[in-house]
Amino acid sequence: MPHDTGHDDHPHALLPPDPALRVKALETILTAKGVVDPAAMDAIIDTYETKIGPRNGAAVVARAWADDGFRARLMQDATAVVSELGFFGRQGEHVVAVENTADTHNMVVCTLCSCYPWPLLGIPPAWYKSDAYRARAVREPRKVLADFGVTLPGDKAVRVWDSTAEIRYLVIPERPLGTEGWDVDRLSALVTRDSMIGTGLALSPDAA
Repeated sequence: MPHDTGHDDHPHALLPPDPALRVKALETILTAKGVVDPAAMDAIIDTYETKIGPRNGAAVVARAWADDGFRARLMQDATAVVSELGFFGRQGEHVVAVENTADTHNMVVCTLCSCYPWPLLGIPPAWYKSDAYRARAVREPRKVLADFGVTLPGDKAVRVWDSTAEIRYLVIPERPLGTEGWDVDRLSALVTRDSMIGTGLALSPDAA
């Protein structure tokens, strides 16, 4: 039978408009029905907040900045190197590192869906999965970068990499000037998630 649009008790009508409140409301409903175990939810959230996420990728980038031998191995076989560090698993297969230089800026997009190196960068941001980003990143990468507040010199090439189920990319951003002699922990604080996607730059020492 057709839906009666006159009723206001549709499940969607019972949920608040704010996304965070909607998530909380759905969690409450599913918990009450016995579908969701709060302890399991807390464990999953803790995993992605403290064990999986941009801090892992930042540690890899910082070590690449500080250790030329490590950087060379990372550029040759990133999958093997990050696996040695314990960063592997679902969405962490077939990782390729691409390095920003004075001449080239790299940027990653998944034009088909949202392939992304979860063990290194955590859960992909909403904008990475959006139709607008997926379409515009290929057609007009400089304009997309400008939207993120990144303006590059006109003579610097922008290379866009299309992430797939077979290959996921990690951008090694340029090391900020003025960080000579910094240890890996201090360097990692300069590495942002967006800089490892290519839609941002590493932070300056003054901003850390």
